[in-house]
Amino acid sequence: MRTVVCPGSFDPVTLGHLDIIVRASVIFDRVIVAVSRNPIKNPMFSISERVEMLKEVLKPYHNVTIDSFDGLTVSYATEQNAVAIVRGLRVISDFENEFRMALINKNIACHVETLFLMTRAEYSYISSSAVKDVAIFGGPLDRLVPPLVEKKLRKKLSGSFIGGCCDSREV
Repeated sequence: MRTVVCPGSFDPVTLGHLDIIVRASVIFDRVIVAVSRNPIKNPMFSISERVEMLKEVLKPYHNVTIDSFDGLTVSYATEQNAVAIVRGLRVISDFENEFRMALINKNIACHVETLFLMTRAEYSYISSSAVKDVAIFGGPLDRLVPPLVEKKLRKKLSGSFIGGCCDSREV
């Protein structure tokens, strides 16, 4: 069984993330979507909230499992007997950082490959940071995240210092 790890912070999961995960699920027997605990980042959603959102939106994909981990992605991939780490690329500037990480990972665990999947053009501008910015200021989210994630974002931000978020249909 060929297992692959799709790592990320997924804070929150976007349609771009889902594009990469679903496409990986067609290529590999088993896809582990691994939510990283990154102490450098200040997440909006807890690890358990992110895992639950991913479980819900990826429920139709029976070869996709959701997990969380601490530490190096390549170490986690090795523990899971994964043959590869799949990383999504949105724009050319993503490549430099991802390529550097792939080389470091290859140095640590030469048996784990890194595969890059280009996101579809309609998702190339989406990032979790941009989604949070749009949500904070009450902008439309329906082309950025699944409906469940939009609902969770609106709930999380209701009553925020910006005055809460409006429904995207009101914008």
